Amino acid sequence: MSKKKQLTAAILFTLGMSLMAACNSPKRKLHIYGNTDYREVNGTIDTIYHRIPEFHFVDQDSATITHESVAGKIYVADFFFGTCPTICIEMAAQMQRVYQNFKEVEDFAILSHTIDPDHDTVAYLKGYATRLGVADNKIWHFLTGNKEEIYKLGTAEGYMMQISEDANAAGGFIHSGAFILIDKERRVRGVYDGTIAKDVDVLMQDINTLRAEYED
Repeated sequence: MSKKKQLTAAILFTLGMSLMAACNSPKRKLHIYGNTDYREVNGTIDTIYHRIPEFHFVDQDSATITHESVAGKIYVADFFFGTCPTICIEMAAQMQRVYQNFKEVEDFAILSHTIDPDHDTVAYLKGYATRLGVADNKIWHFLTGNKEEIYKLGTAEGYMMQISEDANAAGGFIHSGAFILIDKERRVRGVYDGTIAKDVDVLMQDINTLRAEYED
């Protein structure tokens, strides 16, 4: 066999082995974020992961949305306010991309929490959804409710985001522009910059990766 044919055969063999390894390798799984704890049950150590606490809010259609509403669903959460003059505008545009890609997926939802519930009433949120072109949908919920509960859920005990009122900030509030990916057990599986298209591209890829975890 000539050296050229030997080289070609070696390359083909290497490619073939790589493909076989890829096909036989386990599916990629996303990281689980937050503090973990451990407990012993019948001699076995169980890992206790950080989970989003139970919650109770109302959406733009006056429907009650709780942790039970997203039971068995993967969802993306974010925090905004309707009069935000800065990052919320780009966040809404990027979340529309997520909505368009997954609006037909039954086990998927989007929860957008206002951090200004005094202003962002149910009626206001309905108009906000209408302006975004998503007034009549079943998966994207714009949530309002008790301010203390929203802030508690948004920070360390829940989504681990920065949320606060600040008279010196644009619009009077400081909040993260993150999109948070939550699995069916209410665990945080990814955090993405909701103002950057490339980050949101990764989010959409990771949604599919996470969905694949539940197909095993």
